[in-house]
Amino acid sequence: MTRQAIIQTLRERHIKFADDILNLSESNFLFAPNGKWTAGQQLEHIYRAVNALVLPFWLPKFVLKIAFGTANRPSRDYDALVAKYHAKLADGGRASGRFVPPSVDYNEREMVRSRLLQSVEKLCKALEGYSEEDLDRYILPHPLLGKITLREMMYFTAYHVEHHAALTQRNLSFR
Repeated sequence: MTRQAIIQTLRERHIKFADDILNLSESNFLFAPNGKWTAGQQLEHIYRAVNALVLPFWLPKFVLKIAFGTANRPSRDYDALVAKYHAKLADGGRASGRFVPPSVDYNEREMVRSRLLQSVEKLCKALEGYSEEDLDRYILPHPLLGKITLREMMYFTAYHVEHHAALTQRNLSFR
């Protein structure tokens, strides 16, 4: 995916996910089968994941290079990155620390949606400052995937929201 395709995909997928959650009934928004996250917690988790990327993408590139280094391999394609993520999940990988969402009340849904979409927009604006080569040169640490290129991080972010949309739908099927 090119940088522009990534930006468009990020916007479209996050808006769809946020709108789908916003439009749930209160009982569906708060439903959590077998200790799984509610739809509100899924929304909060995605916000926390996207928001964690805003600052690194706004840092000067030389700071990224000093803090995290540069890639020693080509970027994986989208499908390979998703496959690696699935393998980590199959090995027991789960969200931890600041990425574990607290409970989210139904009356907070619009605020969480707004924060998420603002963070997505900030991330997309920051991406405009990177060339295609930059996306494959600089790396960031991911809690499950280790050090990955910026392009791979954006592939993950684009997939991650779809993954949680599917989890939300699966959880609601238990109703």
